[in-house]
Amino acid sequence: MKKLKGIGLLILSASLIYLTLVITLPILLEIVLPALGIHLGFSLSQFDLLWAFVFGFGGSFISLALSKQIARRMIRGQQITQPETKAETVIYETVKGLAEKLQMTMPEVWIYESPDPNAFATGPSRNNSMVAVSTGLTNNLSEGEVRAVLAHEMGHVYNGDMFTTAILQGLMYTFVYLISSWVSRHIAERNAALGFASYFFLQIVLSILAMIPISWWSRRREFSADRFAANTVGQEYMIGALQGIDRWVQRTQFEYSSQDALATMKISGRSRSFMQFFSTHPPIEDRIEALRRL
Repeated sequence: MKKLKGIGLLILSASLIYLTLVITLPILLEIVLPALGIHLGFSLSQFDLLWAFVFGFGGSFISLALSKQIARRMIRGQQITQPETKAETVIYETVKGLAEKLQMTMPEVWIYESPDPNAFATGPSRNNSMVAVSTGLTNNLSEGEVRAVLAHEMGHVYNGDMFTTAILQGLMYTFVYLISSWVSRHIAERNAALGFASYFFLQIVLSILAMIPISWWSRRREFSADRFAANTVGQEYMIGALQGIDRWVQRTQFEYSSQDALATMKISGRSRSFMQFFSTHPPIEDRIEALRRL
């Protein structure tokens, strides 16, 4: 039953959001804006909203429900159930100890082959999750730093970051579909072909713009998980872990790609660049500075 909690909460939250939109949007469009002299010329039916809602939250629902299965297939790693090496023992015992301390169901623990020092956590809920660590992490960081990274990932699980991200994504893409339909329908009244083309054009443009608040939230949750790790394992170990990852990136000139399907879940991502608004992770130097201010 606990394993279905995350999906059940998502359905409940999505239903409440839909009910709120059904009540507030018609009031806004038909009463509030006209009273202010703003006439958009659009009408909103419950069918329009329901259609946008299903498309907007459908992808988020599927991603959250299948997040563990998708992650397992992508990393092609090995689940640790009986640690055989010192590194595996450190990983397994750290996750187990944190789960007991936080009164959570023990997440699945995985290790996968990858040269870059990284880790991620995913799953529908805190009692149905997994934590995965790359071999590059254990090869490049000290034991204390590895524990800090694991505490960071457990912070994501404990705070329900996967769930809140799914809610935000669903809400943003609901508006993407809704606005695209409104505008394209208005254009189609004068030119059917142009209305059809504008629908897909708006889908692309608005989906890109929707990534700005989603990425902003992803960056905020990284700071929060860093604080959680610092308070749990030690500030110096979390700072050391970030510095170790940064040294490896600088030495190898490795570039974390936003095209990585697991990018939003991993501990490290793209550094500061002109695409910062779309980056899922803050620059490492900003994260270190925030930790030093604790």
